[in-house]
Amino acid sequence: MADQPQIYELNNGTVVVKITNYGCTITSLSVPDKNGKLADVVLGFDTVEPYVKGASPYFGCIVGRVANRIKNGKFTLNGTEYTLPINKPPNSLHGGFKGFDKRIWEVAEYKKGDKPSITFKYRSSDGEEGYPSDVSVTATYTLTSTMTMKLDMEAVPENKATPINLAQHTYWNLAGHNSGNILDHTIQIWASEMTPVDENTVPTGEIKPIKGTPFDFTAEKKVGLQVHEVGLGYDRNYVLGSGEEKLGLKRAAKLKDPSSSRVLNLWTNAPGMQFYTGNHVNGVVGKGGAVYNKHAGLCLETQGFPNAINQPNFPSVVVQPGSKYQHTMLFEFSVE
Repeated sequence: MADQPQIYELNNGTVVVKITNYGCTITSLSVPDKNGKLADVVLGFDTVEPYVKGASPYFGCIVGRVANRIKNGKFTLNGTEYTLPINKPPNSLHGGFKGFDKRIWEVAEYKKGDKPSITFKYRSSDGEEGYPSDVSVTATYTLTSTMTMKLDMEAVPENKATPINLAQHTYWNLAGHNSGNILDHTIQIWASEMTPVDENTVPTGEIKPIKGTPFDFTAEKKVGLQVHEVGLGYDRNYVLGSGEEKLGLKRAAKLKDPSSSRVLNLWTNAPGMQFYTGNHVNGVVGKGGAVYNKHAGLCLETQGFPNAINQPNFPSVVVQPGSKYQHTMLFEFSVE
């Protein structure tokens, strides 16, 4: 039954991904290391129950209708003020109390073979969690080649303009989900600016160069090198630059685990990326009884800028009725 949460598998003989229709959530993703040994490199749970019961701090899911924070849970669009649930006081976070991550999506298509894929769809109704317009949403995960996964997210408002900003919230640990923390990973981020935040983690509206600060990852750098200089850890939106392109996508980040030599290169068409080092993960019991603590994984959430609906100088996240929101992410795994 598509109206029950289930776990589906994509397997091309090299990479194995498990995804549930509850929140379009990646629950497991296994890729080989330098010796061909598979490990599951995402935080999560063995069954759908903990996700449904709210035990997950957004592990692996698609968040929406609007990812990240909206200041004071308010915005005005076309002269109407909208009030959203304050699920992360004093702000609204990741779509509210019951965002896209807590909805059962319908499986629209499920293909096996050497390029296996699964398409989920969801219809968000006008007024849901305070947002205007009915919106038809689809998300397709595809193993496009031996070591590559693609995610295509699309959304079309049916009758009113609305903000839309979907993000994929997987927590990565390329050494294996149960291997400890990600502070020894190195990361390079194709961004020379970020959006500074106020005391409630909402962007102030500024766009600031990061050169010479602990936030600078323009060259490959160990995640843990300066993590103690940035409060609880990294949790910032990076302004993605105009680096090299592939299939119309720009390069966002390169993540590497030195112990296994696993590498993840991420490409996207989104303007920003939240780099989050799992600062609030605390004693979550996950797959196989693994206990996930602070920095057990990190997130590379490509997105529109947080609170863009209230910041006229940020790229707009408003989508007009009949227009299509399109967000693509390409996850390229390798060893080096």
